[in-house]
Amino acid sequence: MREGDRVKVRKGERVFEGILMPSRDDFIVIKLDNGYNIGISSEGAEIEVVEEARLEERAPKMEEVEPPFISIISTGGTIASKVDYRTGAVTSKFSAEEILELIPELREISRFRGRALFNILSENMKPENWVRMAKAVYEEIENGAEGIIITHGTDTMGYSSAALSFMLRTPVPIVFVGAQRSADRPSSDNVVNAVCAAHVAKSDIAEVSVAMHHTTSDDLVAIHRGTKVRKMHTSRRDAFKSINASPIALVEYPSGRIHVLDDYRRRDEVELDIYPRIEERCALLKFYPGAPPELIDYFVDRGYRGIVIEGTGLGHVSSEWIPHVRSAVERGLIIVMTSQCLFGRVCDRVYDTGRDLLKAGVVEAEDMLPETALVKLMWLLGNYSPEEARKLMKVNIAGEINPRSRGGVSFGF
Repeated sequence: MREGDRVKVRKGERVFEGILMPSRDDFIVIKLDNGYNIGISSEGAEIEVVEEARLEERAPKMEEVEPPFISIISTGGTIASKVDYRTGAVTSKFSAEEILELIPELREISRFRGRALFNILSENMKPENWVRMAKAVYEEIENGAEGIIITHGTDTMGYSSAALSFMLRTPVPIVFVGAQRSADRPSSDNVVNAVCAAHVAKSDIAEVSVAMHHTTSDDLVAIHRGTKVRKMHTSRRDAFKSINASPIALVEYPSGRIHVLDDYRRRDEVELDIYPRIEERCALLKFYPGAPPELIDYFVDRGYRGIVIEGTGLGHVSSEWIPHVRSAVERGLIIVMTSQCLFGRVCDRVYDTGRDLLKAGVVEAEDMLPETALVKLMWLLGNYSPEEARKLMKVNIAGEINPRSRGGVSFGF
């Protein structure tokens, strides 16, 4: 008996069946078919091996294909993960080839070419990874890809989708896709999300978008604009929501029928171009009651060039912060104000504190998400002078700003 074997454990009158996980001498741990682990005292337990673990087979190499094709750029994440039965942990290890082996329905939609860029969990993503992603996408489109799918961990997918929205002018669809549940779990959302992402990659929605479950059922996937999307729940399959915007479209599974909900840039409307430079010396700072204003000084003293503040309500901080904000602006930093509320619009002209912030030189982020504002500031400072960057923060470049705040938004699940 070894880890990975399918076993049946009898303990008194109860019987448990599942995959044997790393265990101790006094406890047996198995993964049940519902995806959860259970520990059973080995004292008095009878164990029967139902099926021995098979050695892992290498997925067949993806053949080189002629255009048109969809490129799958693999970066890791739960959609590309499974349980490592040596450790019991969920590890990211599927290449693009293995994803096609796991989801054969994809081959019925298009021809695919795979590119394993890196294999990391999304909490380990850095701005340098955004640059590598953008350059890889640019190369794949130059080489004839009619659409791009990027597999990515869900925790920081909103940052990456925003980054590529600013870095690339794309004539084809670029679709980020992830999963909330790993591929070995019966409740995994990877197949539905990936299949619907492939349908979008073949469509004329030539924007950077995110394809994730629209509801907890396996019938609809929402296509969110890359600059307006946020993960709003830790574990639900419908965790991703468009904030201050509607999704671009909904995709039916398994038919792939696309229902358009919002305007979008169409295929071949713009020529391919890339602006990959990023200024990493920018910070995202959340205000809270009692937060010391010296937090701003910390970043100023370390040579940072921009700070995005998550203020309260309409975009407020304590009056104690205002002299420190003014000093930072005078030393050349761009200070941008967003709201912790997420929904709605920053407006610092209503209350005295807000008006004082504007006089100190704060830039209002309109209805931008804090994460999107941070990425945009990094990108602007990497490509423009501080004066130009300051002006462009308030200009809609990649759908990150709506001219009017949207009403009728559903806040719950």
